[in-house]
Amino acid sequence: MAPVSIKHILISESVDPCCKKILEENGIRVTEKQNLKKDELIAEIQDYDGLVVRSATKVTADVINAAGNLKIIGRAGTGVDNVDVDAATKKGIIVMNTPSGNTISAAELTCALLMSLSRNVPQAAMSMKAGNWDRKKFMGAELYGKTLGILGLGRIGKEVATRMQSFGMKTIGYDPITPPEVSATWGVAQMSLEQLWPQCDYITVHTPLMPSTAGLLSDGTFAKCKKGVKVVNCARGGIIDEDALLRALESGQCGGAGLDVFVEEPPKNRSLVDHPNVISCPHLGASTKEAQARCGQDIALQIVDMVKGKSLFGAVNAQVLASTFSPDSHQWIKLGEAIGAVLQSCATQQPLSQVHITTQGDCLKTSTGYMTSAVMVGLLAQESNGCANLINVLTLAKESGIMVNQNHSQSDEPGCGVCEVKISASGCSYRARGSVQGGVPVLLELSGSGFRQPIPLAGNLLFFKASASPQLLPTVAGLLATAGVEMESFSAPAARTGDQWYCVGVSSLLGDLGALKPLVKEAAELSI
Repeated sequence: MAPVSIKHILISESVDPCCKKILEENGIRVTEKQNLKKDELIAEIQDYDGLVVRSATKVTADVINAAGNLKIIGRAGTGVDNVDVDAATKKGIIVMNTPSGNTISAAELTCALLMSLSRNVPQAAMSMKAGNWDRKKFMGAELYGKTLGILGLGRIGKEVATRMQSFGMKTIGYDPITPPEVSATWGVAQMSLEQLWPQCDYITVHTPLMPSTAGLLSDGTFAKCKKGVKVVNCARGGIIDEDALLRALESGQCGGAGLDVFVEEPPKNRSLVDHPNVISCPHLGASTKEAQARCGQDIALQIVDMVKGKSLFGAVNAQVLASTFSPDSHQWIKLGEAIGAVLQSCATQQPLSQVHITTQGDCLKTSTGYMTSAVMVGLLAQESNGCANLINVLTLAKESGIMVNQNHSQSDEPGCGVCEVKISASGCSYRARGSVQGGVPVLLELSGSGFRQPIPLAGNLLFFKASASPQLLPTVAGLLATAGVEMESFSAPAARTGDQWYCVGVSSLLGDLGALKPLVKEAAELSI
């Protein structure tokens, strides 16, 4: 991938000082402005290439749309629910987080809440501070031999499991992504939610907040649990239905809850916070010196690595870019964009309906994703006023009603990479084949016309379709000369019969292709 130019970054929250230090040491200017209101952020963000936030800054669609130069939004922490990822993707902005930065801190707080629930530690401490000595009131229960249900077996869920196993707890879990054989290696038996609910003495949630996880613990699921089950949420407010939790606490179906997160933060409704069987914290999951230093360092290093073209880590909306950091990928991306631009110039004024991209050869075996996006960037560059990029182009294509298909096939020539693109527009179809030869993107064929020599896809190019004749080249050269355009190269098709495509390298674009109409069936021009 070509390095992304990031010159100036705004840090809008309190992030560990190492973040600014690392960025500045790598030539990126940093401005820190905390506690900006929405209108202030909208006014401020226009001048920056990057934005680094924690969880308090709400990066809404309004903020994103006001950011004319923004290329990256970095979240120094896990999750990105304070960022409108869809709006960022549509504008071609990378959204990045630090998925492992606060793993240990969040896991340790989860374990602390589980232990506090089992032994009523906070309540006993407050009773002591009030001058009481009440041993019977705070009778607890051992964790040893109890069953802990872990919903979400990612980094944090795994760390919680290994720690609570040291207390002799049986750990079971549910995760639609982590394979059961993987979680089994660290002692967690996976099962369906229906199997899990009635077995648990304790439940902890470690999933992102999304439609499928909102209200994961509800009236219905609490009813399926053991009476007196205790629950912990150090993930995101809303995964446990707060109203249902309060009802379960009041009825005794839930024996206690440890909450570090809430739907509304800080919570205006104090019913849960004030409940005697609830231990609550003000979203402290990542609030350790170590986690903050790690998250600040991680987001800075991830941005620097991306800017230098080394790697892309932590991007939540730009997976297509992950394989674009190989030494050769830049030229292949150029090829895809150039082929798309050539076909767009041929089908100009005709709305695209379908695009089929085929990559061939071992060297492109893992490149179909970014080659597809590169081709679409070339095809949609004019329609999107140059706003299309590898991140947003498939979203733009979908919104335009364009069906995009892609596949990979083996090449007859080992190690030889070829990209073939076929487009359909208003009943017409065009096809192009290209490759990278000697580090240069070249066109091999256009709509059935295979060229005698590969055409370098650079500079000003004029394509036209005509029947072969001895007078064709001098006549075209004369027309170009009359228009003040010099012919710099001429590429002829290998076939000598029927209508074929030709390519002329020119000093400047002709502008009006009408002068060619008496000589050619079709004509197109572009600058690459």
